[in-house]
Amino acid sequence: MPRLTTHVLDTAHGRPAAGVALQLWRITDGVREEVARTLTNADGRCDAPLLAGESLRPGTYELVFAVGAYFAGAGDAGAGDFLDEVPVRFVVRPGLDHYHVPLLIAPYSYSTYRGS
Repeated sequence: MPRLTTHVLDTAHGRPAAGVALQLWRITDGVREEVARTLTNADGRCDAPLLAGESLRPGTYELVFAVGAYFAGAGDAGAGDFLDEVPVRFVVRPGLDHYHVPLLIAPYSYSTYRGS
């Protein structure tokens, strides 16, 4: 079954990033439509796929991670002064089953890649 998943790793502290708020948007003709909103669990993952089955359609999507609030909650004073929200825009192509979009975060940097 086609599905879209993510997870967030806190590389500054060497642990999964629990409690990161995130939103998933579908972008069609320049218009953003929110399709999911959730928090990461203790493993830095979402409890269920963000989209699965027929709801994961080809097109452009954007994940927005609230990393500033996460680092403020982790006690990193001033960390949210640089990164607040991290948007990751990507394209889902027809015929591909699983999209995994991990995010590696630190107070002043981030990285992403197409996972498996």
